[in-house]
Amino acid sequence: MKEVVLITGASGMIAKELAKKINKEYEIRFLTRKKVHDHEYEWDIKKGSIDEAAFDNVSHIIHLAGANISEKRWTPERKRELISSRVDSAELLRTTLRKNKIKLKSFISASGINFYGTETSEKIYTETDPPGNDFLSEVVVLWERAADDFKEQNLAERVVKIRTSVVLSEKDGALKKIIPPIQYYIGSPLGSGQQYMSWIHIEDICSIYEFALKNPTMDGAYNAVSPEHATNKDLTKKIAQILEKPLFMPNVPGFVLKLIFGELATAILEGSRASSKKLQDAGFHFKFPDLENALKDLLKK
Repeated sequence: MKEVVLITGASGMIAKELAKKINKEYEIRFLTRKKVHDHEYEWDIKKGSIDEAAFDNVSHIIHLAGANISEKRWTPERKRELISSRVDSAELLRTTLRKNKIKLKSFISASGINFYGTETSEKIYTETDPPGNDFLSEVVVLWERAADDFKEQNLAERVVKIRTSVVLSEKDGALKKIIPPIQYYIGSPLGSGQQYMSWIHIEDICSIYEFALKNPTMDGAYNAVSPEHATNKDLTKKIAQILEKPLFMPNVPGFVLKLIFGELATAILEGSRASSKKLQDAGFHFKFPDLENALKDLLKK
C-alpha cells in the first residue's frame, strides 16, 4: 500500500511538477481552493474550513502554499496576506491533525532563501546564520516557526524546511518574465546588476523535495540553491547568449523599479549568496549545478 502524501499549494509550479515526479511511488492528494479532480480536497484558509477526508491515512505533508512574493506591490494588506497564506494555512493543518489525533512521519515545508535578508554582500550564508532584519526575512522566520510547531507539538516525527531560491522553469516564474524583453531586444540587467541571484532548476528543486521525503535522517533547514552563484547581470547575459540576442540597452535604473514596485523593489535590487553544502553533505546531487547547462536545458525545450 502506497504512503499518502498531502500537498498544499496545488496550483503552484513546484506542486505540479513534484506530483508528476513522485506519483508512482506515493498516493498524492492536493489541498486546493476549488476541487476539480478526485484526488483534490477543498480548504479555505480565511474561513478556517478544510475537508478532513484529505487526512485519511496521511503519512507526509508537503506544505507549498503561500501567496506569490513578487506578484503585487507590498501594501499593508498584501503584507498581511503574504504572512497569513503561510502561517494561518499551517495552523489550519495543525488544528486538523490534532483534532484527528494524527502524527505524520514528516512535515516538509517550503521556505525562502530570503531568511538571511536581502542585502548584497560578499558573505555566503549557511543554515547556521541568523535571520536578516527586513520584511522578507520576517515572513520566512514566521513561516519556519509555523513549520517547527508541528514537531514541537508532536504532530510530526520530523520537520524539513526547504529554503528555496529563484526557481528557473520554462513554464512559469522568473524566467518567463525575463525572457520576453530579451527576445524583443529591450532586455537589460536590473539596477547595478551586481546583486546576487540565488537560483535553482525546477527539476532540482523537485528532486530536493523527493529526497527530503525519502530520507528520514533529514531534519531542519536546508538551502535549496545551486552550487554555482550568479549575479543578475550574469543571468541576463547568459540568457541572451543562449537565445542569440544582443544586449545593448542600459541597465534599468533602481529608482525606476522603486517607482513601479515600491518596497518590493528591494527584493529585486539586492541579493546575497547561500551555500548548498549541507544539502550536498546529506547526499543530494544536483542535476544542474551550473547556470549555463540549466538555461540550455530550459531554453532549448
